[in-house]
Amino acid sequence: MEITYITAEVKNKSKKCFVKFLVDSGATYSVLPENVWNDLKLKPKREVVLTLADGEEIKRDVSECFISMSQGEGHSPVILGKDDDKPLLGAVTLENLGLVLNPLNRTLKPMKMLLA
Repeated sequence: MEITYITAEVKNKSKKCFVKFLVDSGATYSVLPENVWNDLKLKPKREVVLTLADGEEIKRDVSECFISMSQGEGHSPVILGKDDDKPLLGAVTLENLGLVLNPLNRTLKPMKMLLA
């Protein structure tokens, strides 16, 4: 199995930075490490309880930012990670940008949009 990374520009008002994300379509939310969201001056909007793959539950704050990559751009909620949390691009961000991860060749492609 191959791992997919993508570099995206993450913005909040006039602040921006580039982040190399691990693409994980099995994760609900995207995660920004503490140093990144601090640089962007993101503020917590709410708190969520997350369940990790091993069943452990953790609490993290959620904010919102603008994410831009060659395949698309848009606003997305993001988990405000701790210092040792790694950047992760999750399903909500992919859907907000109209993208899906092709599991066969591990590339991002446009989502087929349905209005039903």
